Amino acid sequence: MSKKKIFISSVQKEFEQERQMLFTYLHSDALLGLFFEPFLFENLPATDQKTDTAYIREVSKSDIYLGLFGEDYGYENTKGMSPTEVEFNEATLQHKTRLIFIKGDNALVRHPKMAALIQKVGLDVIRKRFNSDAELISGVYASLVNYLKEKEFIRSGPFDAAPTKAKLEDIDDNKVNAFVARAKSVRNFPLSPAASVVEILTHLNLIYNDALTNAAILLFGKNSQRFILGSEVKCAHFHGQEVAKPIPSYQVYKGNVFELVDQSVDFVLSKLSMKVGIRDTSNQVPTNYEIPRAVVSEAIVNAIAHRDYSSTGSVQVMLFANRLEIWNPGTLASSLSLSQLKTRHGSFPVNPLLAEPMYLAGYIERLGTGTRDMVNLCVAANLKEPEFTLDDGFRVTIWRPTEQVSGEATEQATEQATEQATEQVNEEVKRVVLVLEGEMKRIEIQEILGLKHRENFRDNYVIPSLDLGYIEMIFPDSPNHPNQGYRLSAKGIALKNQLKKSNKK
Repeated sequence: MSKKKIFISSVQKEFEQERQMLFTYLHSDALLGLFFEPFLFENLPATDQKTDTAYIREVSKSDIYLGLFGEDYGYENTKGMSPTEVEFNEATLQHKTRLIFIKGDNALVRHPKMAALIQKVGLDVIRKRFNSDAELISGVYASLVNYLKEKEFIRSGPFDAAPTKAKLEDIDDNKVNAFVARAKSVRNFPLSPAASVVEILTHLNLIYNDALTNAAILLFGKNSQRFILGSEVKCAHFHGQEVAKPIPSYQVYKGNVFELVDQSVDFVLSKLSMKVGIRDTSNQVPTNYEIPRAVVSEAIVNAIAHRDYSSTGSVQVMLFANRLEIWNPGTLASSLSLSQLKTRHGSFPVNPLLAEPMYLAGYIERLGTGTRDMVNLCVAANLKEPEFTLDDGFRVTIWRPTEQVSGEATEQATEQATEQATEQVNEEVKRVVLVLEGEMKRIEIQEILGLKHRENFRDNYVIPSLDLGYIEMIFPDSPNHPNQGYRLSAKGIALKNQLKKSNKK
């Protein structure tokens, strides 16, 4: 079939950047590029035809009218109408599919004629609002996928946009509310926390024809893996440089995408070497992991956000003596090469409906800088550059410091020899003891260690430290006291002094 022509309206300067961005995006997207051909009026060769006539002709030749409405009304012809309104009127007269996107929600700053046009459009066309490039792309993507389904050009869209059998009761309201609070703080999310779950999901394009999409379940499901089995993340730690049994530490994490990221990052950080600095420039104890936390986080976020969810494979996070490997069942966008990942490149999310909320929550930037930042951070930390490879999926290899190899390679052989009659202390407990100064609340200790998942921190750090007697509660008779905090016990102080002496050697 021939491609459907999209007339991208609004020639005024206000939308110059957005129009070019949409033109590039529609050409480069693996799915939309197969079905659509975008048109920009400024790309039309110069002719002696009147401008108004040219507008009408091109709208008539198009299948879809995509209008961007903002604050400005634009140049007015002899009838007092802007090109945008002329184009919209012609699309209406020709019974074209009309997709209208309105920037911002402050009616006070709009030109009166633009405000009147928006009101007129609202009488018979569904309008969507956007405040950022990311929201615009997400909205256009969802609208065009819906168009393809309605016209039966495709029977199933990208996995994250496809409807699921899940019902609204399968959505965790608390997870939605937590997302809104975070997105409002991080990205100035426009909806109020008082908005209903349906309003929020609709705004995020996560409901299609009254059905929840796969993205909705991945983001906010009570039990995401019930509907999408392969969405779990498997994390393993090996003492050597190859996969070998028995596996010293192995976890399979379940939950929504935000929980999967936090749990997986925390797992890796708990196995990496950590240095505790001196509080000379801040009230907080500075901590540095052998691999920068931002590198670990970026690699794991990318694997979870950009993987192929139609595959039954799970994201795998494997920490070896000399490297960290993160694999996902996915590939690169057709417009990208492996070499481009280490340079500045465009952002082409495989799962745009999934990526948009992750962007709003501050987990990704959607600027195409993540992999390049990983390279720069590793070089700054005197590590080898990360490697990106494609085999049966997409793999990122992040190298640990060279001295770590010899240190951990001997760990397995010397483990029994170093065992003493005294109590063995795991790394998680040691880290709590090292950073705990005076009386501190849970969240303060957690933030210093760079950990995000509350339950993981409680179960693997706080409870073992309490059970072994290295820390104690400030209010031991009231475990749920609103001001509950922790301090070192006499046993903990002794261990801290011992650990400090060992670190100096």
